[in-house]
Amino acid sequence: MEESWTADEYGASHEGTVKVLLDDGSTAEPVYFDVGSGGYVPSSSHWSIYDGRSARTPRASAFRAACACGWVGTSHVLDWGKVGDQPFHTAAAADADRCMTDWDRHIMEVGESTVPVPERIAELLETLEAEVERYTEESPVGAVKVARRMEISAANLGYWAARKARGAMSPEEVATALGLSTRQAASLLARFGRWSPYA
Repeated sequence: MEESWTADEYGASHEGTVKVLLDDGSTAEPVYFDVGSGGYVPSSSHWSIYDGRSARTPRASAFRAACACGWVGTSHVLDWGKVGDQPFHTAAAADADRCMTDWDRHIMEVGESTVPVPERIAELLETLEAEVERYTEESPVGAVKVARRMEISAANLGYWAARKARGAMSPEEVATALGLSTRQAASLLARFGRWSPYA
């Protein structure tokens, strides 16, 4: 288990995590916990366990944000003098938060590199979402019906868009334009275009 972050638009293609660096610059391996007999051995890569206070857990030297796409952020060196006797998960929380801030900037850069949504359409979508949120207070079931209509519209619009995109662009170009991995982009097109993702 490790701390991770995702953005709704990009999902697992840009899942961010805090990577722990050791004194030699290597990335810390997961720590396995012996819970006795049985085939399952739990493990964790969460930054908060690398406090060096047991033989099983090495001491972190720095934290660095990393993304499933391969991007890595700046290393944030830990000040163990300030950590002192404090619980590590409390003392190093600000350093872990810096990693999330780095990843947030990365996600903004990803968004800037993708195909832009025309301003008029973005404004219409924002207006529609706000109207549906207001309508939810008035009639929750009515808002469900609206959401269902939106779902049907998205499926109908996505069908032809996916098929045209498939014919006009390579899988890699589609992935770059959407800010997704090639695999996730192919799966998205297949879902909208209603063909087998294995075709």
